[in-house]
Amino acid sequence: MKPEISVLLPVWNAGTTLPVCLRSIVRQTGVDWECILVDDGSSDASLEIARSEAARDRRIEVVSRSHAGLVPTLNAGIERCRAPIIARMDADDWMHRDRLRLQTAMLRKNPNLDAVGCHARSFPRRELRDGGRRYEAWLHSLVDAEMIWRERFIECPVAHPTLAIRRETLQEIPYRDRGWPEDYDLLLRLLRRGPCVGMIGKRLLGWRGGADRLSRKDPRYALDRFTACRAWHLHRDFLSAAPSYILWGHGPTGRALRRELETLGHRPEAIVEVHPRRIGNEIHGAQVIPPSDLIDQPPLPIIVSVAGAKPRDEIRGALRAMEFSEGDQFVFAA
Repeated sequence: MKPEISVLLPVWNAGTTLPVCLRSIVRQTGVDWECILVDDGSSDASLEIARSEAARDRRIEVVSRSHAGLVPTLNAGIERCRAPIIARMDADDWMHRDRLRLQTAMLRKNPNLDAVGCHARSFPRRELRDGGRRYEAWLHSLVDAEMIWRERFIECPVAHPTLAIRRETLQEIPYRDRGWPEDYDLLLRLLRRGPCVGMIGKRLLGWRGGADRLSRKDPRYALDRFTACRAWHLHRDFLSAAPSYILWGHGPTGRALRRELETLGHRPEAIVEVHPRRIGNEIHGAQVIPPSDLIDQPPLPIIVSVAGAKPRDEIRGALRAMEFSEGDQFVFAA
């Protein structure tokens, strides 16, 4: 029988974590699934472990390839998936037994959604840094498609191993390597369509952190590459018809984003600051203005590049009080 959902599982030298990952897949309940495990030329016992598990469970298909990297491995796996929904999974994580059932049900019930994520709990907790805790808390604050779309330029709004996406959508916009995080790039291309990614507000994935995770070692996941990815998608999305914009905030995050946007042909007409010594000056040709002067500015898109959930909430309230519309007239891009 054709499965209802395919698990896309790339594997490279994951012999120590793969058994737990596979056991969590095998115990899924209430849905017909298959697992397409693509081994990317592992030099450890990963391939043997995978083949041994596949011999016990015919729902697991093992594909062995020469080492080519994550993006080619993912795209090779997509071609083998038979189900109308593809669930991403990483070999060092584990999933709750209800994950596939709940995500399949949500996508069936909501044809307007192209994909759905779920909340995750990072582990081991003792290795979780302050930044990781803040990111996890921010992810857990996103509970529906509107919030995910609204905050898409702040950080990657879905923990990627939790993503379940319609196969036809993933075939239309496959993974690609642009020298920045392939998961964030995929989501931002998808969210260009609007609020089409939903969220199950339950922790259905154990998300392994630690020094050995790919995002800690690969240069594509460095902070400056996230900024480059964010700027490029702002250029193609929110700023697509606007060479000029207004930038709120010129701290480290705002400065880095401004520099990246300049390389793409976008320069700030004005910079909003609250520091009294900066107001009235110019920064790289842009006039520094207080928030109250925004209502007298030309109708340019506003990008708020301020770190921290509390300051963002305060700025959101101020902009809404001035009757600016989030998503149409202003976005946050931290």
